[in-house]
Amino acid sequence: MVSEQNVFALPNVQTPSMPVTFDPNVCKGCNKCVETCPIDVFIPNPQKGAPPIILHAEECWYCGCCASDCPTPGAMKFNWPLPLKPRWRNKETGAVGQL
Repeated sequence: MVSEQNVFALPNVQTPSMPVTFDPNVCKGCNKCVETCPIDVFIPNPQKGAPPIILHAEECWYCGCCASDCPTPGAMKFNWPLPLKPRWRNKETGAVGQL
């Protein structure tokens, strides 16, 4: 006898951390980021073609593997925390740039 169960995955809301944001209009739901993430921050969305669910955002190492391996440009945006945000200064103009 097989019983049918509903399983729910709710994001952990301990911290306001949001390492990445997905553009649902661009993301194809290929789940390459789910496979690439060494920490398992994401899980596949049960809706086919929808962006993955960010389940454990506070555990993100901010390595950027998910964003660098995404095959669809513009599907996800990596949000560096302020202390880790890459910055540089143009020697000629003095302008500060950042990602």
